[in-house]
Amino acid sequence: MRRQVLLFISLLSLSSVLGQVSYSIPEEMAKGSLVGNIAQDLGLDVKRLKSGKARIYTRDSEEYIELNKERGVLLVKKRIDREALCRQTTPCALHFQIILENPMEFYTVKILIQDQNDNAPQVLYPVQTGGSLVAEMVPRSADVGYLVTKVVAVDVDSGQNAWLSYKLQKATDRALFEVGLQNGEIRTIRQVTDKDAVKQRLTVVVEDNGQPSRSATVNVNVAVADSFPEVLSEFTDFTHDKEYNDNLTFYLVLALAVVSFLFITCLVVIISVKIYRWRQSRILYHSSLPVIPYYPPRYSDTLGTGTLPHVYNYEVCRTTDSRKSDCKFGRVGSQNVLIMDPSSTGTMQRIQSEKSILDEPDSPLEVSA
Repeated sequence: MRRQVLLFISLLSLSSVLGQVSYSIPEEMAKGSLVGNIAQDLGLDVKRLKSGKARIYTRDSEEYIELNKERGVLLVKKRIDREALCRQTTPCALHFQIILENPMEFYTVKILIQDQNDNAPQVLYPVQTGGSLVAEMVPRSADVGYLVTKVVAVDVDSGQNAWLSYKLQKATDRALFEVGLQNGEIRTIRQVTDKDAVKQRLTVVVEDNGQPSRSATVNVNVAVADSFPEVLSEFTDFTHDKEYNDNLTFYLVLALAVVSFLFITCLVVIISVKIYRWRQSRILYHSSLPVIPYYPPRYSDTLGTGTLPHVYNYEVCRTTDSRKSDCKFGRVGSQNVLIMDPSSTGTMQRIQSEKSILDEPDSPLEVSA
């Protein structure tokens, strides 16, 4: 602190400096951004900055600029907000000195801060309240050019960035009101009649002149009536209508979300079932497992010639004349049984308990089932 006081006294006693330089930078520059090459602009060698222990002296408690002695340049040390630094003062500038020792040298540096359009307009009137509803009254006897109200807005930026213009975006009856482009005054543009609705709603857009431009929106409620009770009843219904519209919008959005979710779910399920069936068919097609046929009960396949019952009763009658031979089914419990043994190779065993039939080669055997 003592050293800084001595330096400050020496600066006050110094009638002139060895050099000065000015820079101009926009606000909101990022930390570490280049301001200028101070060594080159002052005609100093980088070695002189190192040997002279060059440093920045400022009367302000905050330092927005820092000196890089290795490169001989000035850098942004802290983000500069022009509105917070200078408010509405124009021009806005930073002033500081660069001091070198052995021998002592002083250089003055001035940095102009250019305004950027980083702030949107702020509406001061009419006040936008969430709970209560404010309306401007217009008598039905109002003539053309009747002043309804005035939209008041400010922009904390400076220069052309703070120039504001007013536009009527929406209105219940656009043929009844207009908004002044420069002053924000809302006036009637025709005679008010009895046919005009009591509730009138206007939406005004306030836009600045920056690049890119920023804007703010304000809603103005107007009551076309001669008596306060009429206005009160109408705008009470207006508030309920607004709440109803808000609730309706919420439920519509909710219903749309539910329907969309159900549709997507059904679509995923259908696609999953299709993929599952396709994969099962592919697995069965490429499978090497043997196919086991299905036979009805009491049936078996013998030598691939067809199916016959495992046990079937026959009664055979033959004569010496083959033309008179016949065959008929036996009754249940008959002793004449024809047995087919699947384990044998096509042989049939004949069991006969009561008769003995001579096996004649020239006699054909006809069997009918």
